[in-house]
Amino acid sequence: MKTGICYVVGAGENYGLDFMPHSDDYVIAADAGFQVLEQNGIKIDMVIGDFDTLHQVPTHSNVIVLNKEKDTTDMLSAVREGIKKGYDIFHIYCGTGGRVEHTIANMQLLTELSQRGKHGFLFGKDYIITAVTNETLHFPKEASGFVSVFSHSDKAEGVFLKGLKYELENAVLSNTYPLGVSNEFIGEESSISVGNGTLVVVFPKEVRWD
Repeated sequence: MKTGICYVVGAGENYGLDFMPHSDDYVIAADAGFQVLEQNGIKIDMVIGDFDTLHQVPTHSNVIVLNKEKDTTDMLSAVREGIKKGYDIFHIYCGTGGRVEHTIANMQLLTELSQRGKHGFLFGKDYIITAVTNETLHFPKEASGFVSVFSHSDKAEGVFLKGLKYELENAVLSNTYPLGVSNEFIGEESSISVGNGTLVVVFPKEVRWD
């Protein structure tokens, strides 16, 4: 298991890359994410894709070319390569905006990571989306703004929302009713946990978590 972060940059809308990888991190460009990373001067460790967006196979020492007709997205293939490298934490950029089906696919990718005991964070314009399976997500008292919680599984049992404007205790959420939308941080340490199932959590980009 690697202790660093695997950064994956795709071909969606670029709302800014706010990271600079350390020596134990790994950076993967998915298709046209190669161009975004190059423009930002960030060293790329791997490039992968069918390159239907970039329109050419880039020159790089570590390129994986995928078939255009395949069952996985470029982003999913990139994340799976990161898993092979031993990474458990994934920060995904340029994976929202543009075609909505790609955003939905990347949200499903977060769920796959979560259900495999790993952690994925999808960075949007002013928000972060993550998935939590049978575990707890903590926020510091400095957190502010809205936070929304949705069940991604048919039902999520043993849901606790603590330190937020609207708290829940041992609740059951379903994927057909948005009970957890538009909650708020209130200047207290807070947490979101689920005992059995998967939650998708959306919170402001500037909020820290653990």
